Amino acid sequence: MKTLILGLGNPILTDDGVGVYIARAVAQRCSRADVTFAEASVGGLRLLEVIAGYERVIIADAIQTASGQPGDLYHLHPSDLHVSLHTGSTHDLSLVGALALGRGLGIRLPQDKAITILAVEVEDVTTFGETCTPHVQAAIPRVTQMVLDEVFSSADCRVAKFEVSG
Repeated sequence: MKTLILGLGNPILTDDGVGVYIARAVAQRCSRADVTFAEASVGGLRLLEVIAGYERVIIADAIQTASGQPGDLYHLHPSDLHVSLHTGSTHDLSLVGALALGRGLGIRLPQDKAITILAVEVEDVTTFGETCTPHVQAAIPRVTQMVLDEVFSSADCRVAKFEVSG
């Protein structure tokens, strides 16, 4: 199955880079010809350009909720997300809205059930810095393993040796 592992975020804005760091960690441990890795700092309609043509997409990203604690993990699908009704730009269009529009325009996109979003509750997405805050940093290995578990659901995947250095 043609799969995209997509790390979303900006790696120079502290916790906002968590999705990128997760995608990089997964890339170090997975060597499958049918798995592609990408990093992006886009949303809405521009995200469709990145995911078009794949059968399965696993997105790693930062999230901020009203009651979450930094480092909390969320396993989501597009159906778990809200549709934005009012937008000021195409970037503001929700993932659900962008997928619906893209499919309506005939863009070949994965089905909603084949799109997984693994999100980490973040603390700081405004400070310039190339490392995450401690709770978010601690979540990266757990989410990396979650992504690997999703990808390795088929028997032909090879896992590269991986060591975590402290």
